[in-house]
Amino acid sequence: MSDKHTAIDADLVRALANILNETELTEIEVEKDDLKIKVKREITVSAAPVQYAPAPVAAAPAAAAAAPAAAAPAKRSGEEVKSPMVGTAYLQPAPGSDPFIAVGAKVKKGQTLLIVEAMKTMNPITAPRDGVVAEILVGDAQPVEFGEALVVLEA
Repeated sequence: MSDKHTAIDADLVRALANILNETELTEIEVEKDDLKIKVKREITVSAAPVQYAPAPVAAAPAAAAAAPAAAAPAKRSGEEVKSPMVGTAYLQPAPGSDPFIAVGAKVKKGQTLLIVEAMKTMNPITAPRDGVVAEILVGDAQPVEFGEALVVLEA
């Protein structure tokens, strides 16, 4: 009987760990008969990702090469909300949930527009002022660079 539980435990632990990796959950606990499994991960919140902002300077030639292509969108009316770090942009708080914003949505100063994940830390990107979302310039789970325009807000 112990061997049976060992095999089930390993498979279940792997499945639970995958769920933690795919979601923003930090802990899952499962009970079945006399078996109880708890999988937990710690999330460290620090300012370290912001301190890594100079690192993209090495990638600046790539950003400079992309600048001519971005020249046309620079004529947009409104304020561009830019990424303060290198990471991955997420448009919703969890897979399968509603997005934080949509084009045409009214937002308030401080409202979360999207999240940029950097070094396993979720960093909310907030509206710098009240306005209307004119454009969303990134896709969900898209890598973003430091200073890259993410959203355009209009008055």
